[in-house]
Amino acid sequence: MNNRSLIEECLNKLRFAGKKGLITYITAGDPDLSGTVDLALRMDAAGADIIELGVPFSDPLADGSVIQQASGRALAAGTTLAKILEAVIEIKRNCRAPLILMGYYNPFLQYGLERLTAKASSAGISGLIVPDLPLEESVPLMRLASKAGLDIVPLVSPVTTDRRIKGIAAKAQGFVYCVSVTGVTGVRKEIGTEIESFTNRVRHYTSLPLAIGFGIADPDQAARMSRYCDAVVVGSAIVKIIADNGNTRSAGPAVERLTRNLKAALD
Repeated sequence: MNNRSLIEECLNKLRFAGKKGLITYITAGDPDLSGTVDLALRMDAAGADIIELGVPFSDPLADGSVIQQASGRALAAGTTLAKILEAVIEIKRNCRAPLILMGYYNPFLQYGLERLTAKASSAGISGLIVPDLPLEESVPLMRLASKAGLDIVPLVSPVTTDRRIKGIAAKAQGFVYCVSVTGVTGVRKEIGTEIESFTNRVRHYTSLPLAIGFGIADPDQAARMSRYCDAVVVGSAIVKIIADNGNTRSAGPAVERLTRNLKAALD
């Protein structure tokens, strides 16, 4: 299956219509994979434009405590990359939103890059985000992903130099993920970075859509951040709902409600 450009097409369609995209994140397998399928479909129905499925890892260095704990719960429940890809097949039967796998390089490498890209594409994944994979070491994965029709979405941060942004942008696919703050993922009351100047720097080097993530927790924050980008990413706030409720039956309606409220704020 060739899913190439589904991500960029989705965000460009919104951009040309004068609208902003909503990208939501959940950790696959938290609390279990059947719950992941249900939550993904709920977010899709509530208006999420793109959905990220986090691959749990024992050492998630870029993540704060909320997603670290979600990874721990998912691993304890027996979640594996192979099982996540099976769940993706089930999700895509009824999901219009493009799906992205977000995970660390080690699990992908252990699974096998060629096997990963081929199976992810055939399952219905549209792209990959690998937060700990430097540009200089990304060629093997990018080559295989290109062959399989998968976008590799890069991350840039406020401390990324212009020279490096230029190099990353030259190879970027789908969109450029602009990390709003230096540090790890997590809900924040305020995002203090000079977002406008940061995103202006990134736009100087790419015409791809820009998404802002890390720290966006509620509709008001999403609306404020959307002035400087084409899409916002909300993850920890959703994962926290799942943790607070403990099961999908309780969490599902609350996740759906937050997704709907976020999308309404962006519209």
